[in-house]
Amino acid sequence: MIQTIRLDRVLREAVATPYRNLVTRPTGALVRRCIEATLAGTGCRTVLLDFSAVELLDLSCADEIVAKLLLAADAAPSQYVVLAGLHDHQREAIEHVLTHHGLAVLAVCPDEGISVLGRVPDDARAALGWLTDRAGDGGDADALAAALGWDAQRARWALDTLAAQRLVRHEAGAFLPLRVA
Repeated sequence: MIQTIRLDRVLREAVATPYRNLVTRPTGALVRRCIEATLAGTGCRTVLLDFSAVELLDLSCADEIVAKLLLAADAAPSQYVVLAGLHDHQREAIEHVLTHHGLAVLAVCPDEGISVLGRVPDDARAALGWLTDRAGDGGDADALAAALGWDAQRARWALDTLAAQRLVRHEAGAFLPLRVA
């Protein structure tokens, strides 16, 4: 199951303001704590953070909300975070913050499909593209190696990297793309 959280609503409830701008570190911290409280009450494995009605996102809020949620998810390796509804300037802020922390997250973009923001090695990006192209069927290191002409060790490393960054699920010996719909 996927828990969708509209950040404009969380912002409105957290700071009791009609603005749709996520700015300042204290605002980001309040919003993140509200998100964490919402997630603590559900058994959802995947949270979709919807930025579509947010007008502005500064670096401090990107750090407080997205990066710190991802860092906290390290303690819960079966929890996944996906972003949606990002505007270009929001993508840039999130990309900057995640690259700084060595983190990555999936983003769902209407025109581009699924993309990765943050720091991901090229081989892992190629492996994610291969998994995504398989229409949700998933795969293993042997199939990836055969498809991309890699040795098994390289393919396994790429898939393990994606799983460690929680960009794919690893279940019953197969690596599966995250379902976001």
